[in-house]
Amino acid sequence: MALLLHAQGAARPFRPMRRLVFALPMAHTHTGTMPSHTERTVGDTTVLELHGEIDILTEPALSARLDALTAAPGADLVVNLRPMSFIDCAGLRVLCRARNRVEARQGRLRLVTESAGFRRILRHTNLTDAFELHAQLTDALRCAGPAMSSTSAGS
Repeated sequence: MALLLHAQGAARPFRPMRRLVFALPMAHTHTGTMPSHTERTVGDTTVLELHGEIDILTEPALSARLDALTAAPGADLVVNLRPMSFIDCAGLRVLCRARNRVEARQGRLRLVTESAGFRRILRHTNLTDAFELHAQLTDALRCAGPAMSSTSAGS
């Protein structure tokens, strides 16, 4: 047993700190499922539908896919988050990176979510106005032309 020497010289057992986890749940529990995605093209728009959980373990693969989809100038991308069950700060970072890449290349990124929890997370991180949000995929696809405000889905 490891002992920790107290300031007054008395030894006491060393107890490691509890592990702190910062997660942004979109569903009730984090089940550890690996994310998957489906991808399709509608007109000039790429629709990426994310399934499962996006966290620090799954972030590299998603980041690589989003980097490929946002590499071209003027990319038009819709990311459907409705089937996703969990996202942590790493997943939020990936979405922010994709947004920055799209904007730097004069493209467009739309997120589809009905999750009040995800919208609350965006509000608490001051990212509400950073994304164009839609409640339904059909709404996101119907909106053509220059980027619209994030209030189009009634945030």
